[in-house]
Amino acid sequence: MSWKDQGRGERGYHHGNLKEALLQAALDLIAKKGAAGFTFADAARIAGVSPAAPYRHFRDRDELLSSIAQRGFEQFESALSQAWDDGRPDTVTAFERVGKAYLAFAREQPSFYSAMFESGLAIDASTGLHAAAERAFAVIRAAAERLAALAPPGTPRPPALMMALHIWSMSHGIASLFARGDAARRTLPMSAEELLEAEVLIYLRGLGFSTDRRSPAPEAAGKNPPGPPPGGPWGRPK
Repeated sequence: MSWKDQGRGERGYHHGNLKEALLQAALDLIAKKGAAGFTFADAARIAGVSPAAPYRHFRDRDELLSSIAQRGFEQFESALSQAWDDGRPDTVTAFERVGKAYLAFAREQPSFYSAMFESGLAIDASTGLHAAAERAFAVIRAAAERLAALAPPGTPRPPALMMALHIWSMSHGIASLFARGDAARRTLPMSAEELLEAEVLIYLRGLGFSTDRRSPAPEAAGKNPPGPPPGGPWGRPK
């Protein structure tokens, strides 16, 4: 049984389960009111305990939010890593999956996403939160480094870290504006995934990358085994 299920099963301080009950209560409140819309006492009330009980595990509301954000980043890293799969079968196909995984997390885990990015917490609020956030970003950076290595010879391009920040900004902007599972999201004449794909396509074209899907995979001539023709940001055949 997961910590989330345990939180739903027992709201009070029974069998040492108060911490998990408070975490689930806070997630429920974030879903209803947003990351800034509830108090420590609200979380205690939803968990079915006294206002003083949460102090057994958390210094204050910010520490409770920090714990939720850290767990969110841990799940986020897992989703991105699974999508990246060390760049298999080829860099661009794997990169496309990372983008889709980013948007899917924002859509499917809106409470965690809000705690991670909209709570107003500093990323260094705790060492655990900072480390978890860095590990998640490292997946995007690894993908950007592989993409940078595929740039045509002699083509000026930004450093891989800057590419990672550019791509993260695009993904995060689309996720926040269009891929959220809440009433505030805007409607689009296309899917959020299609919008991200188009943005990355334009970005890579601006850096001089070939965007013809019919061309051989750039990695075919390198040490990595050739995969299927690249898709996603490289465009789709007519």
